[in-house]
Amino acid sequence: MFDKNERNLSLLIDFYELTMSNNFILDNKQNKIACFDVFFRSIPDNGGYCIMAGLEQVIDFIKNLNFSEDDINFLRSKNIFNEKFLEYLKNFKFSCDIFAIEEGYPIFPKEPILTVRGPILECLLIETMLLLTLNHQILIATKASRICIAANHRNVLEFGSRRAQGYDGAIYGARASIIGGCIGTSCTLAEKMFNVPSFGTMSHSWVQMFDNEYEAFKTWAEYSPNNCILLIDTYNVLKSGLPNAIKIFKEISSKSKNFGVRIDSGDITYLTKKVRKVLNDEGFKNAKIIVSNSLDEHIITNVLSEGAEVDIFGVGERLITSKSEPILGGVYKLCALYDEDNNLIPKIKISENNNKITISGFKTVYRIFDSSNDMAIADLITDFDEIIDETKPLTLFDPTFTWKKKVVKNFYTIKLHKKIFDKGKCIYKSPNVMEIQSIKNRELSKLWPEIIRLENPQTYFVDLSEKLWKSNQELLNKHSNDYI
Repeated sequence: MFDKNERNLSLLIDFYELTMSNNFILDNKQNKIACFDVFFRSIPDNGGYCIMAGLEQVIDFIKNLNFSEDDINFLRSKNIFNEKFLEYLKNFKFSCDIFAIEEGYPIFPKEPILTVRGPILECLLIETMLLLTLNHQILIATKASRICIAANHRNVLEFGSRRAQGYDGAIYGARASIIGGCIGTSCTLAEKMFNVPSFGTMSHSWVQMFDNEYEAFKTWAEYSPNNCILLIDTYNVLKSGLPNAIKIFKEISSKSKNFGVRIDSGDITYLTKKVRKVLNDEGFKNAKIIVSNSLDEHIITNVLSEGAEVDIFGVGERLITSKSEPILGGVYKLCALYDEDNNLIPKIKISENNNKITISGFKTVYRIFDSSNDMAIADLITDFDEIIDETKPLTLFDPTFTWKKKVVKNFYTIKLHKKIFDKGKCIYKSPNVMEIQSIKNRELSKLWPEIIRLENPQTYFVDLSEKLWKSNQELLNKHSNDYI
């Protein structure tokens, strides 16, 4: 009997992966060694970069991947799967190699952010979980990064749990938001699971429970003197909420180290300017002003350009759902096979849509830096075993418009792919979430401001090595007759 409280995600698989695997078993191809790449084709919100996130959850899933007797019986009940395939699942043991770009690093379209190499059935059975995990957390980490950049060194809190698409959306969206730059989350479970700060004060219902606003604030201050953030827009910010908050601050100023006001509605620019002036005039220059209410990077940019006085932004549904563009669109594509003699056979998918033509081969990614300032110049996709000679000039050329060339001198490279699994054994230790946020801050600072700006960012180039480009051209030419 299926226990709905038991959390076994092994059958979180698109059904076609199972039907394909079944037929590969019947065709005796289950042990054919294949390479698959995870990559995305475009950046949400017309941005200049994405932030890698979700790798730790991919690792946890693969470590615990097994098919229970109940799973096998369920599949058997469908009367379409061969017993050889069901026996294969019963004895399943992951044995692939996995290479990936670490969490926190900026990533770009077309480059393989994760590569799986191993028996094709094993590659197939992890596709859905790979994509749903990476697509979601990369999307939210990227949105959080954009919002934090818009906040211009002011702190951002993720306040979206109640508006997330389900509890996993809330939990792992909170994790990704911290990676992207938020200082904390409203999701308490995220703090317990990931050791990240959670925050919260009061809602309007607290104020409404009392006969008057002053009594509500006074009671709160008595019980939470070091978390005395008062919500001042229940009735009237300037005529009621702020005057009552100031009375409380005068009473607790000698006892509280953390006090301020939160505004959750109204004209942010106008209200915060007025509130800041009154707080300063009353001697409370250290009182924080926190604002929320359906914020995103564009609203934050606008209100700050108008002179809004804000210390902390609380951002909810437009962050946790990436409302402006809620899909990353990462894909998982076969890029190579190995023959019986262990020779690599590159594979390519061709389309009339140039953006959907894949890059063949077993590959890795290098990031190229200018030695004079440590700023990133471009990413270079190469065959896995290629070595870049940093003592010689390096010619970069656009893989589509090959006449666009750039010769790079005085540079150094960093190989972005790390080996995560070796023949099924995890050999990588994930940093904690706050460490990943530090990695994000460090690596994002190596991109030029023109690339990370919110509107009309400069394109960061992702090029192919000459060797890889030539091999892909050979495949394109080989299959070109299919389009004549």
